[in-house]
Amino acid sequence: MSNVTQPILVFGSTGQQGGSVTQALLNTGWQVRAFVRDLHSERAVALQSAGVELVKGDLGDMLSIHNAMKGTYGIFSVQPSSGQGAMYGVSDEDEVRYGIQIADIAVESGVQHLVYSSTDAIGDEPTGMGHFDSKARIEEHVRTLPINTTIVRPAAFMEMLLMPGFGLDEGRFNFFMHPEQSMQLLALEDLGLIVAAVFADPKNFKDITLSVASDEVTGRDIETVFSEVAGRRISYSRFSNDVLSNNAFLAKLTQLLDTGILAGNANLDNLRIINPALLSLKDWLAGRRRHDFLEALGTPGEWRYGHSQE
Repeated sequence: MSNVTQPILVFGSTGQQGGSVTQALLNTGWQVRAFVRDLHSERAVALQSAGVELVKGDLGDMLSIHNAMKGTYGIFSVQPSSGQGAMYGVSDEDEVRYGIQIADIAVESGVQHLVYSSTDAIGDEPTGMGHFDSKARIEEHVRTLPINTTIVRPAAFMEMLLMPGFGLDEGRFNFFMHPEQSMQLLALEDLGLIVAAVFADPKNFKDITLSVASDEVTGRDIETVFSEVAGRRISYSRFSNDVLSNNAFLAKLTQLLDTGILAGNANLDNLRIINPALLSLKDWLAGRRRHDFLEALGTPGEWRYGHSQE
């Protein structure tokens, strides 16, 4: 890291993206401040025990955001979205409002570097998926700011593969791609490492948009890796036509993959320069996710994409 002594404020620090970024920043020597709603939640207490400074706040309370940003060097900005499901009660307009106000308050507070986490599923035109198009609107605003900004665009997270409803408990796996069709995936820990590298080298990442992924795999690759780890064949196939006909959300995502928007645009060779430890799907499953995968093999449940934390 640089010689900066001021902290980086992380939004979503008790969630997946923010949690990964918080851990990577701590590991590389940064002072980290976490914006949390509940100072006494299990995850917040764990962060504090790890050396993170906690500040209580709510995205709907601008004063709490102002207070949290006082004296900070940088901001990692990620917001809940409608794609995470009704449990968060966040609309697309809410997400846009939160993202823009964080950006504007960062400028007002003298923050030197804002890293905004968007999505790689953004095209030249609106996608028709509200939780993707909302991020495009925030990106547009972030690019107008008079401070150093970096937009990271994560690919689909590998962690999504272990969610219920994709068929692992039945010895199969159904997903968006045809067996020979490819899609980029991102391990959460790689996102944290790359964001930490961005904060450590602000000149090289000034005012750029960086697509981020860990690996690019086909459906057949998933079948091979899953079968090796399971010790038995896990057959792969694309979602059936019946499933897509009865689920408009899945059908739209599958269409975005076919048009290339959801397939991923990251330059993996360049990302390996930033993070030489970039994880392949095989390496990711060989690590601490192996237990999660084996657990998923025996856990039935309904498909619930859109309910995991960002």
